[in-house]
Amino acid sequence: MELYGSYTSPFVRQCRIAFLQTALDFDFIEIDMTKSAELSPTQKVPLLVDCELQLTDSSSILTHIYEIAGEDFLSDVEEVELYHMTNTLMDAYVNLFMLAKFDGITPEKSLYLTRQQQRTQSGLVAMNNKKFSQALPLTNAEMRVAVFLDWATYRDLLSLKDLPNLQHLLTLANTDPIFVETAPVG
Repeated sequence: MELYGSYTSPFVRQCRIAFLQTALDFDFIEIDMTKSAELSPTQKVPLLVDCELQLTDSSSILTHIYEIAGEDFLSDVEEVELYHMTNTLMDAYVNLFMLAKFDGITPEKSLYLTRQQQRTQSGLVAMNNKKFSQALPLTNAEMRVAVFLDWATYRDLLSLKDLPNLQHLLTLANTDPIFVETAPVG
């Protein structure tokens, strides 16, 4: 299997974590935005190629990895909710980050981005009120949260100072060798 992506993408990172956790063989091929636009019909990363199968979304890639490994991906509706809530926040933060970085558009200049920023704040508060594992291993949804938080703090997009449950989860995740090994670089 070939996983295409960047080391800094939180979506790609969780796929790399899943491969390492399940000990499945894969080749990681680093690509940039230009190359992802050429290779993927969605023009984004991650992209997984497994023989004739091509998957273009991290959720379907993760499902595939865990199915091959004979493991469950998301165990119940609460884990599914946390996973997708995290995706919503991560998508909002990626939009805010990319539009500011490449186009200089910030929430002050856009009603849509103002809404995205409000979504991130209310979502973080709601997520902080959830109960998380107190020891490793993290569930896949908790890993999604930790990957998101690590990326957002790496990009200086948020502070966890007033979010103690999320800070604790990220601290716990940073005791996982695979989480540490896959940390964003670049």
